[in-house]
Amino acid sequence: MADNARAKRLADLIREVVAQKLQRGIKDPRLGTHVTITDTRVTGDLREATVFYTVYGDDEDRAAAAAGLESAKGVLRSAVGQAAGVKFTPTLSFVADALPDNARAIEDLLDKARMSDEKVREVSAGAEFAGGADPYKKPESDEDTDGTSDETDGDARA
Repeated sequence: MADNARAKRLADLIREVVAQKLQRGIKDPRLGTHVTITDTRVTGDLREATVFYTVYGDDEDRAAAAAGLESAKGVLRSAVGQAAGVKFTPTLSFVADALPDNARAIEDLLDKARMSDEKVREVSAGAEFAGGADPYKKPESDEDTDGTSDETDGDARA
């Protein structure tokens, strides 16, 4: 089993080689310049590599890019094998990265929270405190109003 540093170096190399090959070496119009390689992960035995990508465009562009990557898988794997110089070139699998969708969902939730905060600010603009400006109770003095203390003389027997 390979160490994690070697798997990380191989993953970085695969990411660079695949990105360069997509940019310069593959003439498939489905891939074009709107495919971005975001991350690559290699298993511990260096046999399988997962390449994460994003596509700028709509669902049709994403489907076309996925089909283009699947058809170019052999060419990309051979380019990785030439650049890596390892005994066994890892098999490549391409996965659409969910990061942009997650970021968009988080932005939508933050926008909803901002709108809700603005509504609360509008409603509370002319409101007053329910129990007065200072809702905390003040401590009473230690002595009672008649000047005697609460201590009992039952404990002082002589």
